[in-house]
Amino acid sequence: MRSFLRWSLVVGLLGAAMWAQTATPESTTKATTANKKRAATAKEEEPKPKMATAEDLQALRDALNQQIQKLEEELNKLQSAASQAQQTAQTAVSQSAEQKQDVAAVRSDVTDLKSAVTTTTAALQETQKKMDESPIALRYKGIAITPGGFLAAETAWRQKALASDVNSAFSAIPFAGSSQSQMSEFFGSGRQSRLSLLAEGKLKHVKLTGYVEGDFLSAGVTSNNNQSNSYTLRQRQAWGQAALAGWTFTGGQMWSLATETRNGLDNRTEALPMTIDAQYNVGFSWARQYGFRVTKKLGNTVWLGFSAENPQTIFTAHGQAANFLIGSAGTGGGLYNSTANYSFNPAPDFVVKAAFEPGWGHYEIFGVVRQFRDRVFPNALTGTPSAAGAYNDSRTGGGIGANARVALLNKHIDVGLHFLGGDGIGRYGTTTLPDATVRPDGTLALVRGAQALGTIEFHFPKFDIYTNAGTEYAGRTAYVNAAGNGVGYGSPLFSNFGCTTELVPGSSGFAPTAPGNCTGDTRVFIEGTLGFWYRFYKGAKGTLQLGPQYSHVDRNTWSGISGAPQGTDNMFFTSFRYYLP
Repeated sequence: MRSFLRWSLVVGLLGAAMWAQTATPESTTKATTANKKRAATAKEEEPKPKMATAEDLQALRDALNQQIQKLEEELNKLQSAASQAQQTAQTAVSQSAEQKQDVAAVRSDVTDLKSAVTTTTAALQETQKKMDESPIALRYKGIAITPGGFLAAETAWRQKALASDVNSAFSAIPFAGSSQSQMSEFFGSGRQSRLSLLAEGKLKHVKLTGYVEGDFLSAGVTSNNNQSNSYTLRQRQAWGQAALAGWTFTGGQMWSLATETRNGLDNRTEALPMTIDAQYNVGFSWARQYGFRVTKKLGNTVWLGFSAENPQTIFTAHGQAANFLIGSAGTGGGLYNSTANYSFNPAPDFVVKAAFEPGWGHYEIFGVVRQFRDRVFPNALTGTPSAAGAYNDSRTGGGIGANARVALLNKHIDVGLHFLGGDGIGRYGTTTLPDATVRPDGTLALVRGAQALGTIEFHFPKFDIYTNAGTEYAGRTAYVNAAGNGVGYGSPLFSNFGCTTELVPGSSGFAPTAPGNCTGDTRVFIEGTLGFWYRFYKGAKGTLQLGPQYSHVDRNTWSGISGAPQGTDNMFFTSFRYYLP
């Protein structure tokens, strides 16, 4: 490019110089002939043109070099400007691409942000919904406190009067000779309404739990149904627990470890019958009492537990002599009920249990070990009664039990089976058959017993339907004293002659007379129950439900003189409940 420009300038300048030093070129317009002649004459008269010298050519060359240098400088400037312009253009293109990428990235970020906002909003709405639908815990010094329970309006109708609220006194089911067997009863009650409070706190490695629960199925000395219907609040449960590394340590009043649970050996998961009757169902083994329980979870399918629990002896005997002592009535200073008997217990009841959840049901095996004791007075029946030679007689009893519960058809059906059998286990049954009786010499004899319950529950979104069939048995534990009379429990020498004969009541109008000559020791209780619960509403505001229940109970006795009397009762319950959320 530069070489071409240089030679073009050289040729142009040389041409201009030659043109400036010569005459008019031939290209000038032709003159007339006269003019030509005058021109020729003039030429002849003018001097000849002077030829360019070396100095002139050098000066011309220098001038050309200066022009070329200037042109090169201008060209360099133009090239530099072009290069800068190209670089600027490339930078602009690059920046434009980057800006496009930035714009695309910003658009993507905005899209992601919109999506995140939408997701967050949905999550917040779902959280709010869950907060509305879940129990709300109160926070106090790092502890979550959750209130619970239900408010109940319930009725109980019985074909045979028991003078009982919504909990049935099965052992009081009358024989045909009782006046109560000729009268029905109806009671309405809100006393099963329940209040509870759960407190939970967490340390670094330990979870702390406290639970208290109460209802109003307790009577004070001023309680009656005349006007105010004032009944006392009673303790159902009150315990504290520490849990860490699969271990739990629980102490207080709670359901006995002998009671079936639905989840491992966890408190507050007890598998209670769905009955309205607060005494549950015949065949259900349970107790609520003091206990200190230790459990250990092994993996995800096995639990082991041990508890020491408050003992008590349920004692029944007939024909016995006054030659033994088991306990006494409660003393006011000791804050026990002065109208109830309390045995002097040598040791706690011990319960050991293992629970298994292999993935298709919940299974338990357990054992109960109990200690019994009385004080025997061998000289109490002599001509001169004396406490000389008195001694303590101790007996060890207990039993073995098992529970099984399986969910079928996608948990729409629950089938449960329960059994407990052994010596001296009557108090763990819902009918409280006797644990022990006495021999003629005053020593204790443990009553062999058994308890069994079968349950089927149907679960639907609005309905729960349940049916239970249970039985409890107390074995004949009978002896004959030196006089040939029957002693103990269920003796065939006991008279049942008057069990079918009604007697005149006392004068107060509230004193039915029990049939005379009627021992009627219970051999077996049998109960069948059918009921359902219908939920009008279950959601964020709690649960509102209604349910009826029908029960039929048979009380069969050990045969004695004049046969084996029986007692039956038909019961119908209703319940309208509002559960706290």
